[in-house]
Formats: sequence, C-alpha cells, structure tokens
Amino acid sequence: MTQEPTVHFLLEPDLRKAAQAGAHPFIAKMALVLESASFRVAYRDHGDTDRSPETYTLGHMKVPPSQRGLIFRRVYEYPFWQIEGSAERWEWDAAKARFDPALVSDQDATPFYAFWQKRLYQDAPSRTSREGFIYVPLQGRLRDHRSFQSCSPLEMIEQCLAHDPSRQVVATIHPNEVYSDAEIAALEALERKHKRLCVDVGNMVPLLQGCDYVVTQNSSVAYAGYFFGKPALLFGKIDFHHIAVQADMDNLAHSFAQAAEATPDYAKYLYWFWQDQSINAGRDDVYAKITARFRRFGWPID
Repeated sequence: MTQEPTVHFLLEPDLRKAAQAGAHPFIAKMALVLESASFRVAYRDHGDTDRSPETYTLGHMKVPPSQRGLIFRRVYEYPFWQIEGSAERWEWDAAKARFDPALVSDQDATPFYAFWQKRLYQDAPSRTSREGFIYVPLQGRLRDHRSFQSCSPLEMIEQCLAHDPSRQVVATIHPNEVYSDAEIAALEALERKHKRLCVDVGNMVPLLQGCDYVVTQNSSVAYAGYFFGKPALLFGKIDFHHIAVQADMDNLAHSFAQAAEATPDYAKYLYWFWQDQSINAGRDDVYAKITARFRRFGWPID
C-alpha cells in the first residue's frame, strides 16, 4: 500500500496558530488542494526539522529547506500570492515572463487599475505632479554591493547626483530598518557634500505624488509608484522589472534619461502582474492556479 505523502507548512508562530484555526484564507485553500490530492497536512514552526526526507515542505517566505520544499509569499498586497521554488523574487517565473501590453484588454485593465489605486491610496494617485526631484527609497546595508545589485545603495545615490544634475534627490531611509552608525555617518557625509541631496524618513505617499521618477535597488516602493504613474529606474534585480528601466552601468546617462521620459502602460502591467502572473486568493480560479503551481514543481497533484 502506497503511503500518503505529507506536507509541512513552515510558518511563524502567529501564522501557524491562524492556519491551525482555519483563519488564514490562502493557507486554507492551499491545504484543501493538497488534502484533495491525498496529502497529509501539518503545521509547524520555521526551524522545525522533525520530518522524514520524503516530507514535502511549504514555507512562508523563507528559503525552502529541502529539494521537496517550496515557498509561498504575498505579492506585495492581499489577496495576491505566489508559490515558488526560490525565496529570491527575481528568480520567480513572473520575473522571467514576457509582458506584452497588446495581450491585455483595456476593458479589464482600466477599472482594475482604478480600483486598486483607490483601495490602496484613496485619492492620492489622482493628485500627482512632477516637482523636479528624484525619489530614492533606501533599504538596508547601504555600503554593501550585493550580488543582485549593480552597485551599493550609497553609490546609487551618487550616480543620481552625477547623471541627473538638474533634479533634487530625496533619499529616504526605511523606518523599520536597523542601520549601523557607519552607514548613517556615510549618508550624512553625502548629504553635507551635495546640496541637492536631502535625506528623510518614510513619507512614501507624498513623495510618490511629487517625484519625477523613482530610483531604487529593488524596493517595493517602486512598485507602489506604478499606481501613481511614476517611472522607476532599478539598480537591482526584482520580479516587477518589466516596465522599469534597468540601470546600465556602462551608460548610466542613457538610463537616467530613459527613466525621466518613460511612459509605460501601468494599468495593463499591474493587471497582468497581479491577475495573470499571481494567484488572486479571492477569485474563482484560485484552486486551479494553486494546483497548477504545485504541478509546475513536480508535486504529485492529480
């Protein structure tokens, strides 16, 4: 007799409790798909290793712990989710897919875009301007040049100042990030050196309303900027790169010029990215999409 396969959901403690109580809609829907395919489902904390090598794992956000492991993660806002084999967003299927606006209907995209503009930001996206500054939302490790980045975040700021000499640069540190004294000192030194540079904290919505464009490594603020019709120049890899300008370190002047003038179809892109490339947990096709993702990675889902 063939033993039923087992899957462990690896979760943060509060999320595990919600899942066990059936109070997390997307986890409950994934569990139903798995149980319908004869999987035995168990909910465990991240770091739990009490399982056999044959056990499948499905972890929230963190790197899969085995070859039979997948992750699931929210795609920036509820109710959009993805199931993937890597924790790195730039390795996701959506990141590698080709976006063709000609294949997206205006009748679908326009109301979808307007709905999510209002849902997320009320009337703020209807009150935008271009006030002559670049918005640079920073993340962590300001002095490090990591493998997925074109340069360090501090060097990115310097490139803004060098290659767009007419605009102010507003760089913001993340309110939830912990920065070292050396990082803050280096950022303050840059601010003293360059009169066009201003360092702030947070204030995402007003800065998106007023900026000319966004420059970042791969902050989700650039994705939020799409709802405000603001172009993005990226110095790092990410999944929502398709309508952004990717920094060309050999020709940054051209990259900055492109970003300043870019006019992508934000409505069609966001519809494609969320409705086509992600799993909308509130739609009727949610079970079919969950099933397709498990099959994509070879899980035995009939």
